[in-house]
Order: sequence, then C-alpha cells, then structure tokens
Amino acid sequence: MASSRGREAQARAGRRRTGRVGVRCLMACCLGLLLGPTAAAQPVDAPPEVRVIIDVSGSMRENDPERLSASALELLVSLLPEGTLAGVWTFGETVANPLPRGEVDNEWREQARRLRPRLAGAQPYTDIEAAVRAAADPEAEGWRHLVLLTDGVIDLPPARGPKPEVDAASRQRLLQRLAPRLADAGVVVHAIAFSGQADMGLVASLSRTTGGLPAQVVSPESLLGAFLDIVERIYPADRIPLEAGRFVVEPGVEAFSALLFHAPDAEPLTLVAPDGREYDAEAPPPNGRWQPGTRFDLLRVPEPMPGEWRVVGEIGADSRIGVASALALNTGALPATAFLGLPLPVEAWLTRHGVPFEGELAGLSLGAELTDADGRVQSAIRLEREGERFRGTLPAPALPGTARLTVRAEAEGFTRERVQAINLLAPLTAHHEPANRRVVLEARHPELDHGSARPWAELDGERLAVEPLTPRRWAVALPELDASIRRPLLLGAEVELGGETRELRLPRLVLFAEAATGLDLAASEGELAAERFHEDLAVGRDAAPEGRVARLVEGLNAWVAVGVTHWREAWQPRLAELARRPQAWAAAAGVALLVLLAWRWRARRDRRHQTHREDPHV
Repeated sequence: MASSRGREAQARAGRRRTGRVGVRCLMACCLGLLLGPTAAAQPVDAPPEVRVIIDVSGSMRENDPERLSASALELLVSLLPEGTLAGVWTFGETVANPLPRGEVDNEWREQARRLRPRLAGAQPYTDIEAAVRAAADPEAEGWRHLVLLTDGVIDLPPARGPKPEVDAASRQRLLQRLAPRLADAGVVVHAIAFSGQADMGLVASLSRTTGGLPAQVVSPESLLGAFLDIVERIYPADRIPLEAGRFVVEPGVEAFSALLFHAPDAEPLTLVAPDGREYDAEAPPPNGRWQPGTRFDLLRVPEPMPGEWRVVGEIGADSRIGVASALALNTGALPATAFLGLPLPVEAWLTRHGVPFEGELAGLSLGAELTDADGRVQSAIRLEREGERFRGTLPAPALPGTARLTVRAEAEGFTRERVQAINLLAPLTAHHEPANRRVVLEARHPELDHGSARPWAELDGERLAVEPLTPRRWAVALPELDASIRRPLLLGAEVELGGETRELRLPRLVLFAEAATGLDLAASEGELAAERFHEDLAVGRDAAPEGRVARLVEGLNAWVAVGVTHWREAWQPRLAELARRPQAWAAAAGVALLVLLAWRWRARRDRRHQTHREDPHV
C-alpha cells in the first residue's frame, strides 16, 4: 500500500507542477530532454533532482569487467538537462559523496568526468542499504530520483554480525522498511544491475516499491537503453517519427534534437537540411551543437528549417528525434509497473504554451499502443475525445517483461509521440518449496491481500486447497509427487480492484522443472502431452524387460504427443481456414462424391468378372 500511495502522490505532484521560465528554457535547451515540450509546456516550481549512486566494491571488478558503470556516468552527464540539481555518491563498505549536489553546467559535467578513475572497484564489501539512505537523505523541493548502479549483492563485513544473517537483515530492512518510507517521501529509485549473478529480486522490488524502473545490463547497448528509459521517465519528451533516416519538421518548431546511435567503428554521420545543405560534427548547423561519441552522437538544431531532414550514415533502431514547440502532447501519469490481466487506462491532451489546447486540428486523432521488447505490438486503441482530453483503456497485457507504451497524436501536418518504458509483472508470484510439499503465492500488486484476492491452483485437472499464510501470502498444499516427472501447475485468482471483480490467469508454474521426463499442458487446452527430454543411449539389447516396456510406453506417448502437436499446428488451422470458406467445402464434397462413385463402379465391375474356381481332384 505504501508504494501505491507513493506513486499516487507522485502523479498528483506531477499534475500540479508550475514553474519558472528560466529553468524551463534551460531544460528545453538540453538534449537529455530531447528538447521535448514537457519542460516548455509544463513548467515546474521544483524540478526533480537526480542522484547517482555507483557501486565501487570489489565484487564490481568481477561483475563489471568492462567498466560499464563509468560509461554510464559519462552517458548520464551528457543527458542531464542544464539547470538540474544532481550529485554523485559512491559506496562499498563505506559511503562517499565525491560530487556533491549542484546545478548541472559545464563545470559540473567536467567534475563528473574526472571521477572515472575513482570508480574502479576497490572496497571489499557492499552496503547498498547505507548508500541508498545517504543519497536519499538530503531534502529537496521536488522529487528525488536515485539512479543506483550495482551488482545487486549485499555483502557486509563480518564485524557487523554473523553472515549470512547480517546480510539478510540489511536486505529486509532495505525492502520492507526503507523503500516504503522513500516512496511516501517522494524518492524514486531506479536500480540497474551489472551482473547476471545480481540479486534481481532486490533490484526489482526496490524499484517497484518506489515507482522506479529496474534493469539488468550486460552490454553497452543495453546500458544505453536502460538509461534512456530512466531519463525519459524523469523528463518526458515529445518525439517526431524517424523513418529510414528521414524526419519532417513542420513550421513553428522552435528546436529539434537528435540522439543517433551508431557502431563504434561507423563512418561519421552527416545531416542534410531540406535545402540540401550538409552538416556534420565539424560543421554543425548555425547556432547548433553536435557532440560526437563512440556509440552515439548528440546534436541540437535551434529554429530549424521546415521540411524533410535526412541523416546520412548507419544509425541504430533506437535513434530518436525530439522537438520543442508551442503545441505539445501531454499524458497522464503512467505507471512504471503494470500488471498482467489488468487493463491499462491512458489519458492524453494537447497544450499550446502550457494551456490546454481548445482549437481544432484537421484530422486530429490520438491513439496508444503497447509493444514488447522486440517491437511487436501487443495491443492498440484509439483514444476518444472527452472535452479537452482524450481517454481510452488498453486491454489487459498478457506477456510479462519490459514493454513500451507509445501515445501518438496525428493531424494534418502534425505528429507527436510520447514513449514510456513499463515493467509488466504478474500480480502474484509463485514459488515451489519441494521440501515442504507446497507452493507459496505472494501478492506483487500493492492492493492485493486476503480480502481482495482469492487464488486457486489446479494440478492434473484437480483443484488444490489454498490456505492463507500472511496478509499477502498463501500456501498451496501439494500431494505426494514423483520428483522425476515434471508437472505444470495452473494458477489463477479472482481479484477485486476498483470496485470490479476480475478473473486472472497467472503464468503456470512447472514443478520439478529439472526432471528429464515431464507432463506438459498444450497451450490454451487441457490436454496432456508426455515429453521425453533425455534418452539413455547406453541401454542395449540386454536391458531388462521392465526397461523395454517403459521405453515402449514412453515412445508411444511421445508418438501420440507428436501426432497431437502435428494435428494442432498443421491440420487443425488448415481445416479451420477451410471452414470459413463455403466454396472450399463445396469443392471438397464434390471430390469426395467422385471418389465414392468411382469406388462403387469398380466394385460392381469386379463382381461381374468373378468366376467360380474348383480345386482339381482325382
């Protein structure tokens, strides 16, 4: 509930932000904002602060061998808007503040870049709890966004108590006590893990409770994506479409900025204006800035010429163009975390110079779509106009993982987009405890407990008993099972949220997932198909009869499973397609009739030519 109150408070604060023209102009000139109109159209009295917390413990030497944390700081230094308050903390066994909070300008950026040699892992232990407390402690007028870079493993010195109990106690305090208090105080933690061995449960829970974005990065490319997602959540920005290196700037655009990704060894990029003039990093557009980099270029063009601009060179798919203009797209508060099975409401509107736009644009329409990490559209809707605002509800998402919510406004000669990263989670989690012969369910959604959720579980077609453990946890008692057979446990829940009752289907849990042989459910059906995952090739002809029988049964089961799968994947879709085409049915019936008539004709002919044969005798 605390995290829910924190996010609601953040949403209310975001709606009532008003501000100073000077800060607005500085932010509008910053590429970190991608020169989006949010800063220009929605000024703020107290802009958010950004506080970077970097792990310099010895474990980071092993888990971050490519020094991604140092690269991350350099990227963030480039993306932070001028005029923003920001600071840098480092931690291992102790916490330090090598770059105190200050206003971001050229001098601050240079000081941040000089920190790189001090970010090499040197301290022997990792006190994440102390680091988060220290960075969150200084009061601020606006929201505090903490960007935590760590391998995500709490490791305290033995002098503080016996291990691993002392580490577990610190983890519990961080997640169960400190995180809810931070959410209530307007502190958002975006946690980024730099290792496949990281405690992603800690990273995800800390971010989810405070309304931040969690991420796990293992390459410079994934690091860039994670940081952009965080920056766009802190500073939402308008974009215009960039397709095949081309984008159109309409009249009235005050400035545009470009974040262009490229390979480290790529040829330098060139920007071609509508009048054919070419610009590059050595000769940027008039009054513009062009900052080349190893993996990306940042550039800003004020008062651009209307028309089609073109980027010459190989650029990455995540490249983007942001614009600042009097007419801007705005969205309601979008959650950093959404839950499977629950619809996602969306609200958007246009403003001109910060005031709700009441005019008319020819052909104006607003829509929203949800795409997965691979760019596939999961759902899309058209937003309906309700006075000055446009509203709609996206269908409940069905696939967990990182997704992107895009809100788009289109009219004649006008296009704007807002993109936000969203973490999609199941509202309840399930964990198998074989030693206790049970499965434990735990609520992730902040408003689910025994009073609002009634989970259920089904194994081999039979419902199992579900008993409460704590206000937000349940236990599913399992019958005695063979640990050598993998079995799927179907899970779901009836929940009451917002005065509505919904039936949720949760991701199924595989019991004894490491078993060689398993029973697996066909997708969306109740049929069982036996699978053989490994075959003992050492068994020869002298195998015992029981072994031969077992292998025969397994082979028959596998043959049936293959047949069922082939029927479902190959023939069933074809017959379903034919069922929707009456002409196909008529043709099939005609062919069947011809075959039947031919068979009857041949049978009658054979009977007419049949002769009596008598065996010879003496």
